[in-house]
Order: sequence, then C-alpha cells, then structure tokens
Amino acid sequence: MGQVSGKIAIVTGAASGIGRATAVLLAQEGAKVMATDLDEAGLKETLDLIKKAGGTGAIAKQDVVDEARWDAVIAETEKQFGPPSILVNNAGIAIAGAILEYSLADWQKQMAVNTDSVFLGTRAAMRAMKGGGSIINLSSVAGLRGSAGVSAYCASKGAVRLFTKAAAVECAALGLNIRVNSVHPGIIDTPIWQKDITRITETMPAEQVSAMTAHTGGNALDPNVIAMGGTPMGRAGKPEEVAQLILWLSSDASSFSTGQEHVVDGGLTAR
Repeated sequence: MGQVSGKIAIVTGAASGIGRATAVLLAQEGAKVMATDLDEAGLKETLDLIKKAGGTGAIAKQDVVDEARWDAVIAETEKQFGPPSILVNNAGIAIAGAILEYSLADWQKQMAVNTDSVFLGTRAAMRAMKGGGSIINLSSVAGLRGSAGVSAYCASKGAVRLFTKAAAVECAALGLNIRVNSVHPGIIDTPIWQKDITRITETMPAEQVSAMTAHTGGNALDPNVIAMGGTPMGRAGKPEEVAQLILWLSSDASSFSTGQEHVVDGGLTAR
C-alpha cells in the first residue's frame, strides 16, 4: 500500500513544476488526484504521467482567484472520487520588479494569485474535509527573508506563511482534525525561472546577470548557476524533492505536525 492510499487530493498549479511532480507522486502513492491549472495542455500531460505511473487522476481547469470556481472544483472532486482529504495550494506566480517602478496593478495581481488563492482554497477545503485532512500551502524561502527585486513576491509568500499558522490554530480550536502546514522551497529548477527575465534581473549588476544566463542563450535564468552561488549544496533542487516533503505532510506519518514551516532549500537559509 502507498503512503496516501485511500486519500483524495486536490493539487493546484499541477500543469508543470512542483505541482506536476506532487500530483504524480501522490497518485503513485495511492491517492486519487484532482489536478487543476489554467494550462489545459499541461494538465493533460500531467494526467498522462499519472496514468503511466499506475495512478488514478482527473483534471479541471481552474483560475485559483475565482471564488465560484473553487466550489465547482470541490464539487467535481466529490462527484468523481469523494470528499477531499488533501489540498496542495501550489499555484502561484512571480512578478518581479524594483519597488520604485512597481505598479499597483502588478502588486494586486501578485497578491491575488499567491495569497487570495490560498485563503480561498483553505476555506473551501475546511468546509469539504468532513473526516479531517491535510492542507499544504506552498510558500517560499522568499516568505522567510527579503530579497531585492521581488518585494511583492516576498510579501505574498510571507502572508502565506502566517495565514497557514493561523489556519492551523483555528482548525485545531474548532476540532476539525485538519492539519495546515506551509512548504518553503528554495531555488528549484521549474519553469518559473524562465519568466520575467528583465524584471527579475533589473536590480542586479550586469556581470551577475550575464553569469546567471550564460547557459540559456541570455534570455532565461539558469537556476543551477544561481544555486551554485547561494546554496550550500551547490545546486538547484528538483520538483520531485519538494514533492517528497509534500507527500510526507499529506500522509498520516506527519500526524502531529501542524502550523509549521517546512523548508526544502539545500541549506540556503541555514547561513
């Protein structure tokens, strides 16, 4: 039997990266998985991987900031598999930029996708998890410390960290048997590094930008080069390594862990 056999999971942002790795691993370990994202083509690839791994899954298009869509995704999950017992709030974006030039519209979008969605998902799961369960909210090491050029991202991920703690205490106080934890990845080799190259690097010296993009033709960040300079383990993490932590938090093996931040960063925040 797998580590989450008999459980039903919803994983947002499952079309690629950490979300895809998590959806596939949970399915491999026995959960029935509802994978959601805006990227329908990516979702179909994720579902194919779930099936190839011998797992059970389904997909649903979801804008995680759409309140009504959360109700629909919960209803579809219940129809296909039953009430969810695992929710992985993974969907997120990174809109980088210097504070002096940052627009209010970008700030609001960053907070909506990374923070409002976690509130909506957590609330929906608390209402739906009749027999208890585990909610895992994806934050970041950026939710633990500041970094130039990504102030809005840091703010959104910091909000996820403290919301998670408050939700965990509230679930316990209400006797809901729902655990809520946050996961804080460091530099992980996912598609997020291939977006917003200009904004992410606009606060950095030219020679640093050149080194960070040397292996990608100068048009995308190389996470391994970044990790070599700042991570004690000297490499970027893999989505599957984050998924393993999420699996543990989803399973009964973590039955006494709630309200905690779980860091997976190759030692980045250890110094």
